[in-house]
Amino acid sequence: MTLDESRAEMLHRLRDAGVRDARVLDAMGSVPREDFVLPADREQAYADRALPIAAMQTISQPLMVAIIVEALMLEAGELALDVGTGSGYQAAVMAAAGAHVVSVERIPELADEAAARLSRLGFDVQVVVGDGSLGVPDSAPYDAIAVGAAAPRLPPALARQLREGGRLVVPIGGALDSEELTRLRVVDGRWITESLGPCRFVPLIGADAYFDEGQAAR
Repeated sequence: MTLDESRAEMLHRLRDAGVRDARVLDAMGSVPREDFVLPADREQAYADRALPIAAMQTISQPLMVAIIVEALMLEAGELALDVGTGSGYQAAVMAAAGAHVVSVERIPELADEAAARLSRLGFDVQVVVGDGSLGVPDSAPYDAIAVGAAAPRLPPALARQLREGGRLVVPIGGALDSEELTRLRVVDGRWITESLGPCRFVPLIGADAYFDEGQAAR
């Protein structure tokens, strides 16, 4: 199967799974996922599973990326924060959906590689190195924030960086427990949360999350 055929099959799976936002589907179809995985995994780039990337990290399965980006309810021109850049794939999908994206990554090696990749591919993403659990306050407030790792609780530092009407989508729950994909919206200055269903992510490491992988496993 060619990459184009694999991409078309992925889009079919996303629609069958309930992804309906045309902007998100177009973005998923336009971002070359094969450029965001390891060379050995290019043929598996559109498989519906997480794949390993550098620094012992992973790129999330396409369906989960689509669900998160759809839940952000992005509008063209909005400012969005992507927490946990990794290889840059989710940030690229958010940018392809019309957002101006700031993406924060704690591992300098990954941040440098992702910044070069996103620039080469022409995506509107600024990559910074930092503690994603604390966000990037210098660029706040944001219309939307996506977190690509599971926090032990709602990260207040991130929620405080949303503007009125802003949306935060974050997996919440311990690494050994059931995690819930959660959306927070700022409505009349209040935080309103809702569950979007179960999920499974690597732990969010940082001052406002887990201090290290060992803590997440306890």
